[in-house]
Amino acid sequence: MKKIKVAHVLNSVGGVDVHLRIILGAFDTQKIESVIIHGYDDTHTPFLDKNGKAVPEFRTTIQRSISPFKDLKALINTIFILKREKPDVIHAHSAKGGIIARAASLWYPATVLYTPHAFSYLSAAGNLKRSLFLGLERIFKHFNSVLVACSESERKRAIEEVGYNQDKALCFNNSIHPIGPSDMLTAGLGLPEKYICTVGRPSYQKNIEMLVEVVRVIVERQKQEYNPSLAPIHLVVLGVGEYSPNKDRVESLVAQYNLEEHITMVPWIDRKQIFSIIDKCELYVSAARYEGLPYSVIEALALGKACVVTNCDGNRDLVNNGYNGYVVQENSVESMANRIFALLKDDGLRQRLGNNSVQYFNSKFNITQTIAQLEAIYKANSK
Repeated sequence: MKKIKVAHVLNSVGGVDVHLRIILGAFDTQKIESVIIHGYDDTHTPFLDKNGKAVPEFRTTIQRSISPFKDLKALINTIFILKREKPDVIHAHSAKGGIIARAASLWYPATVLYTPHAFSYLSAAGNLKRSLFLGLERIFKHFNSVLVACSESERKRAIEEVGYNQDKALCFNNSIHPIGPSDMLTAGLGLPEKYICTVGRPSYQKNIEMLVEVVRVIVERQKQEYNPSLAPIHLVVLGVGEYSPNKDRVESLVAQYNLEEHITMVPWIDRKQIFSIIDKCELYVSAARYEGLPYSVIEALALGKACVVTNCDGNRDLVNNGYNGYVVQENSVESMANRIFALLKDDGLRQRLGNNSVQYFNSKFNITQTIAQLEAIYKANSK
């Protein structure tokens, strides 16, 4: 049986990097052969296949920010790499990878499967920038492009806003391996015994400011409804890395409300440590304004956590209201506070929703079950 050769084109950072490593480690190596074209400065950790073998990678000037010179150089390099490696299909990840790969396909005619991992125009500040990014998405969808959304919400948005035809908009849910004890590493951060947590750098997308407001409301409510059996609310924010543009704003809010004893912000740590912290939390929360299909929430499901999240793409695909958690509207501080407070007071309800999370994970987001869907997409679109 001939293997299908796939060239992945991307700036390999954050969730995009996580996504690629997970699927590379799940592909049947008798069916799929991979090569990677990515940026000089994104990651220096080798990519491994299912057998622990290094996947061939080629570096060029792909980066997140716009740079006409570097972007043109990345395009030219990508064309030469594709002509030399001769992949059967190209899989482009995120906006920059999508533009470069689809432009390159004009010189190397192969189908480009494009996974946005949350469309770039959703992060645009201001209508002009949003219109520009949306316009680019609408133009490049015509470049021999098939969308492979990472959630049904993203697929729906692609059809309704970007203008993809139904038959050119597919979906492969972000998925992970089940998380076991061997996948965890004790963080040793001196956290309280009971806490809630979220993963996400302070930024417009993750909207950590909303969670600070939620904690403020719950602190006041706990004072009014004193219950000695209920631990004081404590929020752990994970993933506060170097690129955290709203960090100062969040820290200012924490100080303004005197919440230093109720909120811990943790710098970037090993993913296994993150698993351990999520595993020990009371419940998982997300106030995101937009997502693709967030790995942190999938991980919370796999670890059996009830979740309280905002109603955005990705979040709404992972949490069913009343089944494995609750969905509230963006910036609905009181609604989120009410849901969290109720769950913290009801161990039985929290456990029941957490058990449902595990079932939902295994049915839709377990990579050992779902990887065959992506392999079939590659086969259907290969040269």
